Amino acid sequence: MAAAPRSLPALCRALRPAAASAAKRAGRQRRGPGWKRFPPPPPPPPAALCFLLAERRRSAPPEELRARLGGAGKGTRSGGTALEMGATMLRITRKFSVNTLRSSSLCNEHVYFRKTKMRVVSVTEQNCSLRNYSSPPGDVKSLRSVINPHISRIRNIGIMAHIDAGKTTTTERMLYYSGYIRTLGDVDDGDTVTDFMVQERERGITIQSAAVTFDWKDYRINLIDTPGHVDFTVEVERCLRVLDGAVAVFDAAAGVEAQTLTVWRQADKHQIPRICFLNKMDKNRASFTYAVESIKQKLKTKPLLLQFPIGEAKTFRGLVDVVTKEQIIWKPTSDLDDGKNFEQKLLREADDSNLFQEVQDARNTLIEQVADLDDEFAELVLGEYSENFDLIPADKLRSAIRRITLARKAVPVLCGSALKNKGVQPLLDAITMYLPAPNERSYEFLQWYKDDLCALAFKVLHDKCRGPLVFVRVYSGSLKPQSAVYNINKSCTERMSRLLLPFADQQIEIPSLMPGNIALTVGLKQSATGDTIVSSKASAVAAARRAGRDAGGEKRSTSDVESLLLAGVEIPDPVFFCTIEPPSVAKQQELDNALSCLQREDPSLKVKLDPDTGQTILCGMGELHIEIIHDRIKREYGIETYLGPLQIAYRETILNAAQSTDTLDKTVGDKRHFVTAELEVRPRLGERAMTKPVIEYAASVIEALPQELQGAIENGITNSCIQGPLLGFPVQDIDVTVQSLTVHPDTSHTMISACVSRCMQKALKKAGIQILEPLMNIEITVSEDHLSAALADLAQRRGTIQEIQSRQDNRVVVAAVPLAETMGYSTVLRTLTSGSATFTLELASYQALNSQEQSALLQRRMGLV
Repeated sequence: MAAAPRSLPALCRALRPAAASAAKRAGRQRRGPGWKRFPPPPPPPPAALCFLLAERRRSAPPEELRARLGGAGKGTRSGGTALEMGATMLRITRKFSVNTLRSSSLCNEHVYFRKTKMRVVSVTEQNCSLRNYSSPPGDVKSLRSVINPHISRIRNIGIMAHIDAGKTTTTERMLYYSGYIRTLGDVDDGDTVTDFMVQERERGITIQSAAVTFDWKDYRINLIDTPGHVDFTVEVERCLRVLDGAVAVFDAAAGVEAQTLTVWRQADKHQIPRICFLNKMDKNRASFTYAVESIKQKLKTKPLLLQFPIGEAKTFRGLVDVVTKEQIIWKPTSDLDDGKNFEQKLLREADDSNLFQEVQDARNTLIEQVADLDDEFAELVLGEYSENFDLIPADKLRSAIRRITLARKAVPVLCGSALKNKGVQPLLDAITMYLPAPNERSYEFLQWYKDDLCALAFKVLHDKCRGPLVFVRVYSGSLKPQSAVYNINKSCTERMSRLLLPFADQQIEIPSLMPGNIALTVGLKQSATGDTIVSSKASAVAAARRAGRDAGGEKRSTSDVESLLLAGVEIPDPVFFCTIEPPSVAKQQELDNALSCLQREDPSLKVKLDPDTGQTILCGMGELHIEIIHDRIKREYGIETYLGPLQIAYRETILNAAQSTDTLDKTVGDKRHFVTAELEVRPRLGERAMTKPVIEYAASVIEALPQELQGAIENGITNSCIQGPLLGFPVQDIDVTVQSLTVHPDTSHTMISACVSRCMQKALKKAGIQILEPLMNIEITVSEDHLSAALADLAQRRGTIQEIQSRQDNRVVVAAVPLAETMGYSTVLRTLTSGSATFTLELASYQALNSQEQSALLQRRMGLV
């Protein structure tokens, strides 16, 4: 057998006869007006690319690779085998048509350019032994075929969970079974629809939320796949703000994890009904009972078991619908089985007596739970079906479960394995059956707008060609392209040029957007996350007037009422910061523009300028957050920036009460500006941290103080708390009382603010400054063998052990540790536990540094250490 060519040119020469033969056939088939002036082009041989990919992925013998590329050594000159082999080694995940100038010169045989219709594909390297689920050609639905049903058949849902619970894989299966993608992608291969960012595919995690729209059994589902990492919690927050329901995904082997608690609290805050999906039932150590118990104990909610698994871990092969007592069994015929074919039949005692009894008990328990929570169903059970629960119709039980779910009295629980293609179709059915339609959610502000437009902008993306793309959720009224809208937050009118239906990183244009739907808008230059959009300023004023009348006849200003209408998103304060510098002064403007765009996309990213050094400061939610921002600036904006060392965002507070007086006497032109202020500061005692000072006025001041001067005073006090007197960090937990204020009639508001701010700084210095450091809740999952090493390391990091829990064969250490001690912790933990442990961090609170630590911090900041 001949040796395989090792270089690309040699491989091209070897494949040239096959390519020429294929080109000749293609020329005969596609000959037309555009082909007369050009020789028939040789198609790019994918086998060449496959050869290089296979060489890099694994070191197979050259003879084997040569054989796979078309039967080398057997005298064949046909390229069919090579092309087929190349097709199996490449996974196509996206396809869309564009016009382009196409050239082909891979084999240096024909060089030509012509305008043609070309299919652009995104390709991922894949070993040919991996699974490649695929539907027959022509089965994929177009986005233009998405139905536009009545509002009662629309579902706006989010997928939320702890990191690596299977959110993106579940979403991918939903799109596949609904018919909107031909090929099933995997997170490990980096070819899923919703993880389209380069950074997401490299790391195998979701970084930003992605919206997709599809239909399932005459229902339209607007789905948002959210991140699970704690650094991107704000993405979950702003998406839950506009959703009507949610699917909480759990790892069946781990149950409720740290970030699960966080997203669950966020859903509670927005009063979102949800259902639970116990994923990874095929995983080693998966336990249905353990996962359900953890939901009950940690989330303090009542789980309604609607499904019962048939087998667990390696024996998991299907599930039983507890409502109908039907068993659904997947019998894959090969590793390429895509889960579309399954057997559904009524469970009988003869099939499996033990399973039948377990399901019977589970159904009776479910009926009792539902009867306790729903009075209408209780009357039905006690009356007509009191003697035999088996006679209760499934539709009556489903209706009661739906009412309970919408009232958030309990949560339905389903199970399956998204990666193994089991249980996703019943999950889609449950979404349509149990989660609410937009018109089933009660929003107080809708009565003020009636049928006028009311929409919320909840996310912004930047497109290099189309500019900012703003995600909006329409609550009432409708949106149409080329229409003017009014932004209440920015008090400006903007013109929306186009409406787009999102499908991850692809969009199609739509003619209108009806209530209850989510879409992208083009042309809104000022709108940002949390902005309320209405049809006109007159509409906003009319709604404010109606809201004022509904407020019990109280006299309120228009701005006060408008602020009641806005439903923004709470953005947490950043805990990490570092300096960022461009490669040269010439690139500074480009860097500023890039940071401005990224800030608009990501509200949790803060950018400020250091007044002393003039450096740009980047503030983020964690190490990964800042790393992603740095990488995006490099890839998307082409700027090689330099990051300074990561630093901790400390805070300052005062230890004692203190008073201070300050006088400002300055003449500018022919005007004399004279202010005398006396302030008192006191430490605020309370459980919840207050980042803004609480301002009070003495009785003698409030009587004589003009209303217009209050703003200048409060502005001076607030500005002085932005940078504390010790290290320049924000000051929190203080009460300020204005004891006296003397102002000359010609004094400007700016001078009043300056005097009050200077007086405030004096008072803070007198009161004594205490440094506060961020304290993190840490949850470490570690095996029994490495538990002692992990605990010893935590003790060295000033950690406080709160609890050690059992999770199957592992231990879960719940502790509190200062953020400053967690720098580089992931590397240390992997070393200590041989890579077997995982951990999650979440900001808990700010705690005071002891005197020794504070002195050491001051010396480091002053460069003495």
